[in-house]
Amino acid sequence: MGVVIGSGQFTYEVAEGWGRLPDGWSYREVAAVGVDRQDRVYAFSRGDHPVIVFDRDGNFLRSWGEGLFTRAHGVAMGLSDDTIYLTDDGDHTVRKCTLDGKILLTLGIPGKPAPYQSGEPFNRCTHIALSPKNEIYVSDGYGNSRVHKYSPDGKLLFSWGEPGSDPGQFNIVHNICADKDGYLYVADRENHRVQVFDPNGKFEAQWHNLHRPCALYMDVGPNPLCYIGELGPGMPVNKDIPNLGPRLSILDHKGNLLARLGDIRGGEAPRRFIAPHGLALDSRGNIYVGEVSWTIAGQHLKPPRELRSLQKLVKRRWGA
Repeated sequence: MGVVIGSGQFTYEVAEGWGRLPDGWSYREVAAVGVDRQDRVYAFSRGDHPVIVFDRDGNFLRSWGEGLFTRAHGVAMGLSDDTIYLTDDGDHTVRKCTLDGKILLTLGIPGKPAPYQSGEPFNRCTHIALSPKNEIYVSDGYGNSRVHKYSPDGKLLFSWGEPGSDPGQFNIVHNICADKDGYLYVADRENHRVQVFDPNGKFEAQWHNLHRPCALYMDVGPNPLCYIGELGPGMPVNKDIPNLGPRLSILDHKGNLLARLGDIRGGEAPRRFIAPHGLALDSRGNIYVGEVSWTIAGQHLKPPRELRSLQKLVKRRWGA
């Protein structure tokens, strides 16, 4: 048996070494991850092979996207079809693709950012969420403080948000997901919170018991759970403070904390996290974690070295 983390119904075994790459390949780091309806796993990496596809057991299937993406950031899977949405914050675009890489829709102008903090799409967009009606919400992101809503065919409907810390304002709107009723959950990273909005962008609630929420994933059950990847301390003055992450937190859709996975400090040990940046679940409840470990290593190691950047946490049957 491998390393076990969590407790009760939120107990997982770390599948060490999961995701076997061809000889000589590298993730560099995995910014985001998605799982399709056949439980194939799509790692969106910042290496030479942007989209790397595995089966459930971690066997390499194929790759695509070489030469297309500038800087991988977000993944979302189509809800009613076999598609994948890929957010490229270096290219200021969102691309909807088939699962073998054919581009079906592009939002944004490749290589041409909107003016910084103008509110116009996009300046380093970060992620997307799909409503139950297949409307597209884009978090935008590093160079804006906005959420944009698009029709399924890519028409901009409206936007909301501005810089700040009040309700409806953002300080790095880093990730976004939607529940089965169309409510939006936005990782307002440097305000240390998740904000909740209705489908029209009306502020509903905010969750504060978080530290730099970075990755979001909402499951689709009758009582959906929200999985949140939190970054650890990011400044020299607090980088050694324990119990702030990096970690995974599991909340109900009202924001009540149910479980936390990880140690009181980050690191490469199997029960710890480095920088959980992307999350996805498969049909069995297993969690896939993409970590921007190269970026984090670059803040502390000169020069940075490649660290672990993809993990699978296998859900154990409660009471087993």
